[in-house]
Parts: sequence; C-alpha cells; structure tokens
Amino acid sequence: MTTLPVPSLRGTQKAAALLLAMDKAVAARLLKRFDPDELRQVTRCATRLGRVPTAALDGLVAEFADSFSAGADLVGSVGCAEELLAEALPRDQVSDILSDVLGRPNGSVWERVSALPDTVLGGYLAKEHPQTAAFILSKVSTACAAAALSRLPPALRNEVTRRIIGLRPVGEDVARLVEAALQTDLLAGPAQDGKTGSNARVAEIINKMERAHVDAVMQDLERARPEAASALRSLMFDFADIPRLSVKARLILFEKVAPERVILALDGAEAELRELVLSSLTARTRRMVESELSNGQSVAGRDVEKARRAIGETVLDLAGRGEIELGSDDAA
Repeated sequence: MTTLPVPSLRGTQKAAALLLAMDKAVAARLLKRFDPDELRQVTRCATRLGRVPTAALDGLVAEFADSFSAGADLVGSVGCAEELLAEALPRDQVSDILSDVLGRPNGSVWERVSALPDTVLGGYLAKEHPQTAAFILSKVSTACAAAALSRLPPALRNEVTRRIIGLRPVGEDVARLVEAALQTDLLAGPAQDGKTGSNARVAEIINKMERAHVDAVMQDLERARPEAASALRSLMFDFADIPRLSVKARLILFEKVAPERVILALDGAEAELRELVLSSLTARTRRMVESELSNGQSVAGRDVEKARRAIGETVLDLAGRGEIELGSDDAA
C-alpha cells in the first residue's frame, strides 16, 4: 500500500484525510453541508488516499487546530470511504456516489429494477426502443428478464431476444443515462404514464377511506366518468376482495398479518369469506382466531373497518413489491 509523504497531501486530499480521522458523528454533520460535486471529490480522494502517517496528520491538523493527539496511521480505502458516507447519507445515495467515483455500474438500480413486478417492467419496456429494452433486460436478473419478456407482444419479444443475443458493450455514459431514466421513470415514482400514475394515487387514497365514503365516491365517479371508475377499481383492493387472490397469495398475505388484526377483520364477516381466510392461516393461528371469535365479545365497528382496511393495504403493498398478484387463475 502506498504511503503518502507529508508534502504530498493537497487540497481535497486534506479534507478527505481529516474526515476519515475525526469522529464519525462529527464527520457526518460536516458531510451533510457538502454539495453533490464536493461529496464525489472527497469520496474519490478518500478511496485513493492510501496510508497517511500520523506525522502527516499532525501537520495537517495543525493547520486547523492548536493540538492533535498522536495515534495510529490512517488508511484511506473504499471501505473507509463507504463507512464515512454511510454515517451521513441514505444508502442509495452512498451507492450512487461510490459507483460514480469507482467507475462501475450502479448495482442498486439494477437490483431494484429486478425486484419490480413483471407487469410494471414489461409495460415499461413495451414503450421503449427494442435496443433499449434489450440492454435493460441484459442487466436485470435472469428471472426478472424472463418474466418481463413474457409480458411483451410476441413480435416485440422475439426482436428483443435477438437483440440481447447480439448486444455489444455499452459505453459508461450511455449506461448512466439509462440508469438515470430508470431511476426517474420506475424507481422514484409511479412506473406508468401520468394518467395511470394519477389513478394509482387516487386509488391509494380511496383505499384508506372509510367504506361508506368509498362507496359514495365510487358511485358518483361511475355516473360521471365510468371509464375512470373502472380503471380505479382495478387498482383498489378491499377486504371483501380476498377471494380474488390465489391460494398462494392468500398464504403469503396472512403470514404478514397479525392474528389480532385477523380476529378484528373477521368479526361479522360472511361465513364463506371467514372460512376462506381461516383456511389461509397456519393450524395454530387458526385455532387461536377461532377461539377468540367464539367468545362473542362485541367489537367496535370502526375497529373492524380499520383492520380490514389495513389488510387491504397490506395486499396492495405486497402486490406493489411483486410478492403476490391481485388475481390468478387458481383463485378460489
């Protein structure tokens, strides 16, 4: 490892050395005052700093303070720089800065794109140039690529597949442009066009409303704008819609829901819906829920509604992360 003589520390190297040497909490407060370009410059120096002798630190700190306690040599490395940034910045920003500094693709973008539902990514790729779609599919996980390809029209699917096979290396600048577009279009907000994105937001709002208010809003919308009402309903999910879920999706859902919430949600539920939910629980949890339901204790209607809305929101959250689908052929 290279050892820097005292005179070789210049400009941003001094700042990087000081930040690495000082208490991490103090360094974090300072880093929050840096602009993005300054952060990249300091990070670049920190990753390449190498070993800085204590004598060099003594001379450096003397420029800013009256005294400095002697200690072990300081070592600047990628790990140190990452640890330093992690104290002050969100994980995604740390990844972006290090990726930019080290000149490597931003893995976090591709990992997050790979985690998107195939319906979302497939719909996005269908609107892109086949060459762009091929590049994106070459970077995501193979499982994600296969699922997204299956969502494309046959002719486009075949063309994109051919382009993936013949894909040549893409320049770093182009790769960064694609990553930035994905960040903006898919990861930083709704992964749809403006109209569908608005529908998604309205649906999310309505899903959080009380049932009586939901019915009134949707009835009015169906009279005034039936197409919009239909689009909203496809994005909404109510506790009564649980039969729309596949057996697998119901099992995943009720692994995430606390038994206490299930008990509240099932209070007053129709027999068929109650049995469907109970059949999605583990044997132990089912016995617990059935025992509580048989007690016949009165439950406030607003608590029941709140529990049902919470389960509906859990369904939408799981669907948004691609863990379940809102409808399936094996729904029963």
